[in-house]
Amino acid sequence: MAEKNTKTEKKAPKKEGAKDAAKKTKSKRRSVLIGNAYISASYNNTLITLTEPNGDTISWASAGASGFKGTRKSTPYAAQVAAEKAVEKAKVFGLQKVHVFVKGVGSGREQSIRGLVASGLDIISINDVTPIPHNGCRRKKARRV
Repeated sequence: MAEKNTKTEKKAPKKEGAKDAAKKTKSKRRSVLIGNAYISASYNNTLITLTEPNGDTISWASAGASGFKGTRKSTPYAAQVAAEKAVEKAKVFGLQKVHVFVKGVGSGREQSIRGLVASGLDIISINDVTPIPHNGCRRKKARRV
């Protein structure tokens, strides 16, 4: 039984240290003026992630998380609402200007950028980072009849 007590005693200080570290990060308020906005527009949903320049996420939102379900998630309006929600969360950190990186072929590509502008963000640049296959997968072998 003495062994079990020593194990629990060893674990207890780690938990307190973890709580202290969490408190320190909460009390420290980040101020980010310039960041990145990553828009992933698929056929079914649109995801918007706002990050610091080094890549740490400030806020994110999606059409599904904004309350849209089913086929309404893939609409341009849902993408705009999601962009506005993401910016609303990021305004707390002082975000003002963003570099936009758009990926995907969904219908919410342009409308989500308009949502970022409508929420008061200044757009520095827009890059399309949609992955394009150079030759794609190997073709199926020819059928012999």
